[in-house]
Amino acid sequence: MTVYAELLYFYRNLPVKKSSLTAFLVLTSLFSFPQDITGSWRGILTAGSQKLTLVFHVKKDSANNWSSSFDSPDQGAYGIPCNETRVNPDSLEIHIQIISAVYRGKWNGKNSISGYYFQSGGQFRLALDRISDAVGSMLRPQTPKPPFPYHSEELEYDDNGIHYAGTLTFPNSGGPFPAALLITGSGQQDRDETIFGHKPFAVIADYLTRRGFAVLRVDDRQMGKSTGDLTRATSLDFAKDVETSLHQLQKRKEIDQKKIGLIGHSEGGLIAAMVASENPAVSFIILLAGPGLNGETLLGWQTEAFDLSMGADSGTAKSDKDLKIGWMQALLSSPDSTVQFENAWQSYLIWKKNTDPGSVMARQLSSDTVTRQVIRSYLQAMNTPWMIYFLQSNPAAYLVRLKCKVLALNGSKDIQVVPDPNLAAIDSALKKSHVKTYQTEKLPGLNHLFQHCKTCTVPEYGELEETFSPEALQIMGEWLDKKVK
Repeated sequence: MTVYAELLYFYRNLPVKKSSLTAFLVLTSLFSFPQDITGSWRGILTAGSQKLTLVFHVKKDSANNWSSSFDSPDQGAYGIPCNETRVNPDSLEIHIQIISAVYRGKWNGKNSISGYYFQSGGQFRLALDRISDAVGSMLRPQTPKPPFPYHSEELEYDDNGIHYAGTLTFPNSGGPFPAALLITGSGQQDRDETIFGHKPFAVIADYLTRRGFAVLRVDDRQMGKSTGDLTRATSLDFAKDVETSLHQLQKRKEIDQKKIGLIGHSEGGLIAAMVASENPAVSFIILLAGPGLNGETLLGWQTEAFDLSMGADSGTAKSDKDLKIGWMQALLSSPDSTVQFENAWQSYLIWKKNTDPGSVMARQLSSDTVTRQVIRSYLQAMNTPWMIYFLQSNPAAYLVRLKCKVLALNGSKDIQVVPDPNLAAIDSALKKSHVKTYQTEKLPGLNHLFQHCKTCTVPEYGELEETFSPEALQIMGEWLDKKVK
């Protein structure tokens, strides 16, 4: 697996919710340079025949704490936080935990840094040159800007040793108001669900508040001002976080207590169903590209759709899907990593025997040594408590227990939560539930972030100026007016 492919792999399985594509930021206080290294630095990473532009943004706050983020413009990824930045008089070291990568370089004291990029056992020379901070900046015309024609209140609260922070918006007059709590997708994100410079939750909150709704959006654990452990956290823990925020809405006199609901994007849709299936106070949920299939099946469809979007033929995409499903099943076969690897290896051998040699080479599995390394990297990356839980999750188990009103939307061009099988699974589960009012709808031309897309690939997310489709906003608003207000 090349660096380019691996970077895309991590991002497509987090939207990338994850889809969805963000990580938490830790500021590290170290020595300052005799001259100023702060600013933007761009280099070309060469891995075999592939070239990838990377841009690092280095910052220092008033307390001399260093931090950084990076962009991958070729993949449409912008503003990706780095979790550690180390600065010495003539060197720079940046750790990017979300993709298990490190950059180390020597600074010449002026406008160039020479160094190496490390990822998954590979070492690649990467020289950086200083550029203007304006290079690569993207327009986001839908992002709301003050002053707002409604109340906007910062909330902070604590529960079970976790500190939460968010923003509650509600109309200037009237009330009590129907309310919605927004739930982000996979991967840690701030209250606006910021991804590639887009702030979809800020857009949704602004739109719904102008229509007469109260909206609460909250920083995920270890994002913004929120705290909380992430090392062993799963969707179940995030559902408890949602319950805590839901209780905050139930304390507010501005809120109509009979009309409180949840709006979840991607994995947030799964969490919305989990919470609503247990809490009768939830009167409605809106699933924005929420999963209907179990995690293993969903990621299989995602693998195939992603490959097709990048130009693979249908046979190769289907073959890749089968290979990855076999590895996911191996991951779930045992808690023992040795057993996992052996099962994944045997799965690969069966796949190889039944696969055209050209397709094997297309997967860059050129030798047994390379394949073993790829399998180990794959299993290591996937073997986290969150991923294990997600692969085993079954949204239908929660959907069939619902009693509240449900709206499920998917973009027809979504390659992360593929619309047809997931909407069909949601519809099938809701038919078996006690839900009397529900609607499922596939929206033409929209991707996983509900943007109108052209190539409809993951790299395009950050290239598009549109943050969230006006049609999708209108469908939500009209449904809420008719079914909730």
